[in-house]
Amino acid sequence: MSETLTSAEIAQHYSAAGDSVTLINELVALSERNDEQVDTVRRNVQHLEIMVAKDYWTTEDLSPFNTAITAGNAVLPTE
Repeated sequence: MSETLTSAEIAQHYSAAGDSVTLINELVALSERNDEQVDTVRRNVQHLEIMVAKDYWTTEDLSPFNTAITAGNAVLPTE
């Protein structure tokens, strides 16, 4: 189902996803991560995966989201 959002709402979603990118990048840069940090990476990767699948994006650059998803997945333990 397509969502119709205002440009301000889209900007807010983009900003929130950007916060996830920042957090993932900070945690990926650590030489070691504790269980809580790994869980934080997992949750934020999941958040970004949901966000990039949204159909309301217009001209926003989603490449930082995809890069963070890849980087975050690389440090997550395989289940």
